[in-house]
Amino acid sequence: MYLRTTKRRNKDGSVVAYYQLAETRWDPVKRRPTAQIIHNFGRADALDRDALVRLARSITRVCHGGLDVPEEVAPPGEAIELEWARPLGVVHVARALWEELGISAVLRGLERPAPRRAPHELALFIMVANRLAEPLSKLACYEHWVPERVYLPEAQALTLEQLYFALDFLDTHIDAVEREIFFRTADLFRADVDLIFWDTTTVSFEIDAEDDADQTRRGKTLPQVVVGLALTRDGLPVRSWVFPGNTVDASTVAQVKESLRGWRLGQAIFVGDAGMDSEANRQELAKGLGHYILAMPMGKLSEVQQDVLARPGRFHPVNDHLEVKEVVVGDGARRRRYIVCRNLEEAKRQHQHREEVLAALRQELARLDPQAPAHSKRACELVASTRYGRYLARGPGGRLAVDPAAVRRAARMDGKYVLLTNDDTLTPEDVGLGYKAMMLIEACFRRLKTTGLRIRPVYHWTAHRIASHVKLCVLALLLQRAAEIRAGDSWRNIRLVLDEIKAVRYRVRGTTIVQSTHLTAQATTVLKKLQVAPPPRRLAVEREVSS
Repeated sequence: MYLRTTKRRNKDGSVVAYYQLAETRWDPVKRRPTAQIIHNFGRADALDRDALVRLARSITRVCHGGLDVPEEVAPPGEAIELEWARPLGVVHVARALWEELGISAVLRGLERPAPRRAPHELALFIMVANRLAEPLSKLACYEHWVPERVYLPEAQALTLEQLYFALDFLDTHIDAVEREIFFRTADLFRADVDLIFWDTTTVSFEIDAEDDADQTRRGKTLPQVVVGLALTRDGLPVRSWVFPGNTVDASTVAQVKESLRGWRLGQAIFVGDAGMDSEANRQELAKGLGHYILAMPMGKLSEVQQDVLARPGRFHPVNDHLEVKEVVVGDGARRRRYIVCRNLEEAKRQHQHREEVLAALRQELARLDPQAPAHSKRACELVASTRYGRYLARGPGGRLAVDPAAVRRAARMDGKYVLLTNDDTLTPEDVGLGYKAMMLIEACFRRLKTTGLRIRPVYHWTAHRIASHVKLCVLALLLQRAAEIRAGDSWRNIRLVLDEIKAVRYRVRGTTIVQSTHLTAQATTVLKKLQVAPPPRRLAVEREVSS
C-alpha cells in the first residue's frame, strides 16, 4: 500500500496532480500485478495537507510501537532512538488505590512537620508496590527495582537508609495507621464487619549466627514468629499481629480482644479455627467481642464425640455442597449450641481416599507370611503406621485384619466438622456459611507466604523490623483485595493485564521523551472497573539546552 501521485494536463497546458491511496494486487485475468485505488484524496493543490500529515503521524506512531512523538520535535519519518521500556501499570494502580484508601493521608499526617520532612510515606509506598509487582528484599528494591525495573521517577532520590527509617516509622505508629486505614477502607467498600475471621500462621526469619537467648522463639530450623490476621467477610484485612514464635494460638485471644477495644465493630462475631478453642478463650471472647463461632477439635473433646456427633438428627441442605444440623447440649449456664456441618464434596473425597488406603492395606496384609509370627517386624510396622493402623485389628491367633467397625466409624465422620457458637440469633445455615468463609483467611496466608506477596524470606532479625515487614505485606494484601473486589477477578489476572501498560523512554532530535503506551481494550476495561484513571500519555519531556 502506498501514496500514489497521478498527473493530468489541462487544455491550457497546466498540469494538475492528484493523490491516491493505492495497493498493488495480482490480476488473475491479465496475469500481472496492477494498481488498485483504495481512496482518492483529491487534487494536490486543494488538499488539506494537515489532515494528510495527521494520517502520516498516526501511521508512524503505530510503526514506532505506540509512540506519540510531538510534531514540533519529530515530523513523520524522523528516526527515533528507543532507550528503554519499563512496567508502569501495577505501580500506577497501586498509587491510585494507596491515595484513595487514605493510606498516604494517614502516613503524611503522622510525619513530623518540618521544613524538610522525611519521605516516610513515599518509602513505604515503594516497598508495598514492590510486594505487588516483584517482591524483593529492601536492598534489592533499592539497588535494582526502582532504578532499573519500574517507572518511579519520584523514588530515584531515595536512599537505602530512608527505606529502613520508614520501617521504624511504621512500627512506631502502626496502631494509629491500622485503625485509620481500616475504617476508611470499610466505609469506601461498605465492608461487612459483622464477622471477623481470625487465624495465625508461623513465619521464619534469617539470622547470621545462633542466638541462645532466643531459643524460645525458634522453630525446627530457623527462628520464627507467629503472625495473626483478622479479616472481614470480604477478605479485607482488619488488623495484623506479630507474636513470639513459641506463642500458642489459644493464648492470643486476650491480646486480640484488647487491641480491638474501641474499634466500633458493633456486634462483631469472632470466627476462629480449632486451635483457638479453650474455656479461657471462650470466656474472653464472650466478654470482649460478644459473640463467636469456633471450630471444635474433633478428636480431643469427649463431649463432641459422645453428645454431638453421636446424636441422631436430620441434616438440612444449605447449598449444593453443605448440610447442617443443630445440637444443643446441657441446660442453663452449661448450655452449649453446636452446629454439625457436612461438606458433601469433602465427604466424597475422603470416601475415595479411604477406599484407596484400604485397597493398599489389603495388599499389604496379603503379602504377610502366614507362617511368620503374628508380631513380625512388618506387622508391627503396619500397626504403628498412621496411614494403616487406624483400620487394623487383631483376629484369631493375633493375625492382623481390617477392622469393619473402625471403617464404619471413619465413614460416619466423612466431610463433617463441628462448630460452637454463643449467638442464638444466628441460624444453623448462617453459622455454617460464616465458618466456611474461613477459607478466605487461608487463601490470604497462602498469598503472604508462598504465592504473590512472598513474605518469606525475612532478612530482618530485630523484633520491630520483622513486625514492620509483616505490616508492609498486609498493606499490600489490602491493596490486592481492594482491586479484586472492584474488578471481580483475581490479582494474578489483573496484574497480567496491567503489565501491558509500560512507560517508554526515547530520544528524537535532541529531545528525550517518556511516554505511556496506548491502552489495549482489555487494559481500558480493567482500569475502568478499578475506578483508576489511565496514566498520562506524556510523562516527561526533556530538551537539550544548546550551548
